[in-house]
Amino acid sequence: MATVRRYVDAFNSGDEKAMVAACADPMQILDGMSPHVWQGTTAAADWWRDALAEGEHLGVSDYRIELGEPDHVEVTDTTGYVVVPVTFSYNVRGEPVTQTGAVFTLALRKVGTDWLLTAWAWAKGQVQQPH
Repeated sequence: MATVRRYVDAFNSGDEKAMVAACADPMQILDGMSPHVWQGTTAAADWWRDALAEGEHLGVSDYRIELGEPDHVEVTDTTGYVVVPVTFSYNVRGEPVTQTGAVFTLALRKVGTDWLLTAWAWAKGQVQQPH
């Protein structure tokens, strides 16, 4: 979970370099945002660029992921699998929005002494629209 927390902390602070550093090469991302799949050496940076562009287009800012207690954490010698419920909050044109019931699923690989993300998928939850 330390690597998952490190990645989410980097996301919450908008630190692209730290997000990329938490990811293995190659990386795969499956998300509800078009084009939905990013993969390869630059997947994490490409996804972040696309997320920021979509956010700007839609007037979205102040992204924040809050991790719940993991539903699954499975670790073998060099691989890991984590499923964790999350709450995702952000602002749309200054109005707060909260997405509850979302699920963040991640695969990890041990590289040397470090655990790195090799893939993640986001399953959207229920969105409370601004009033």
